[in-house]
Amino acid sequence: MFGVLTGMNIIESLHAEIEEVSKRRSELWDQLSDGRNSDTVKQIRELEAKLATLWDEHRTLRARIRFGEREQIVKRARAQERLDRVA
Repeated sequence: MFGVLTGMNIIESLHAEIEEVSKRRSELWDQLSDGRNSDTVKQIRELEAKLATLWDEHRTLRARIRFGEREQIVKRARAQERLDRVA
């Protein structure tokens, strides 16, 4: 069973990782301001992709904490549909 406290710990870990990756990306942008370097550009793109992935994980986890597991949501929705049809 997935608990709120476990989810919050994971969110804190995600925030820390997002912060680290953002800081590194900022450092690379500073390096890039000194002159164009294809390796630096490549690293920035990789970090931006990683940040997008981390934020997606963050949003998914927040939704999971707030609304529950996907299977439970679908089960509740189907039960509600059955009740609506009967009414």
